[in-house]
Amino acid sequence: MAIKKIYDTAIKPERAVLVGIITPNETEDQEKEYLEELAFLVETAGGETINTFTQRMQKPDRATFVGSGKLDEIKAYVNAEEADIVVFDDELSPSQLRNIENELKIKILDRSNLILDIFANRAKTAQAKTQVELAQLQYLLPRLTRMWTHLERQKGGIGMRGPGETQIESDRRMILNKISLLKEKLKQIDKQNETQRKNRGELIRVALVGYTNVGKSTIMNMISKSEVFAENKLFATLDTTVRKVVIDNLPFLLSDTVGFIRKLPHHLVECFKSTLDEVREADILVHVVDISHPNFEDHINTVNETLKDLGAIDKPVITVFNKIDAYKSAEVARDDNGDEQAKKNITIDDFKNSWMAKHSSPAVFISATEKKNVEEFRQLLYDKVIKIHTARYPYNNLLY
Repeated sequence: MAIKKIYDTAIKPERAVLVGIITPNETEDQEKEYLEELAFLVETAGGETINTFTQRMQKPDRATFVGSGKLDEIKAYVNAEEADIVVFDDELSPSQLRNIENELKIKILDRSNLILDIFANRAKTAQAKTQVELAQLQYLLPRLTRMWTHLERQKGGIGMRGPGETQIESDRRMILNKISLLKEKLKQIDKQNETQRKNRGELIRVALVGYTNVGKSTIMNMISKSEVFAENKLFATLDTTVRKVVIDNLPFLLSDTVGFIRKLPHHLVECFKSTLDEVREADILVHVVDISHPNFEDHINTVNETLKDLGAIDKPVITVFNKIDAYKSAEVARDDNGDEQAKKNITIDDFKNSWMAKHSSPAVFISATEKKNVEEFRQLLYDKVIKIHTARYPYNNLLY
């Protein structure tokens, strides 16, 4: 009797090796956190991290990003462990990408390419798909040369252009044409969105902003009692969701926007500016912060920098410190040189008092999943919205 063989047909996650450098203005702890975030990005994209490599350098090597010795070390590990992919924590130039691929003989991604891949997988609406495709083509355009290394290459010059050059030129022209078409398509979508926003009537607009994966969609579901997709992965929300919310007798619009992240590719921000119009046109911003994250203050700075780029930094802000149930009462104390000294206990109340003393904008500390202090947040939101609403629409009968 013949023995039947059983084959495993499950798709196995790609095994990734992560690479980052520690520059003079960064600490090892910071780089460790950056690589942990990169590992979370890899997991969100469907891969798994098997090892990380770091190197202390003044600046990235122009040819291979890391030094030749470190690249040899990575190559030996990749070959020994049969890794599928190597991901670099910063954007690689076309020449760096080509040189590293030639050396490692494996698929190479940088942070920008990885984020684009996640965005492409998450895009569901026509607008999000168009924005992602535009960003991908803009990323691809300067990197075309490495796509055609398999073709015959002749010495350049008039009358001496090889078929590889011809193919690259035609592809470049095709991509530029496609970019133009996508930009026109986005303009049409923007006009439709603008019309939708105009048709929303005399309602105050509130936008949820914050670092990716801080709980914006969970708060949206809690306040609006709707089912917006929420997941413990980066960039779960790509498309802006707008819901009409009523607290007591006061209606207003609440929008959930795409999360921000450190080192977000510039062309990606540019392509998603139309999605982020909800942020620019909002009357109030609710800045959601994951207080359980050890580097939440860095996240606050990243969000503020992005808001400044969008021209939305001067809007009224309510800061919501979420996930207080997961907060750990410890903070690293540092000396004048920034070196780590010791850990001191900082309770939620201690942090709250110090935050309130430094900042004039209102803040509230909640747990969206465990419904802690939710009523306090709703009251604060109500007070802010009604103040703007009565000033702007004093004779509006919605409130009476």
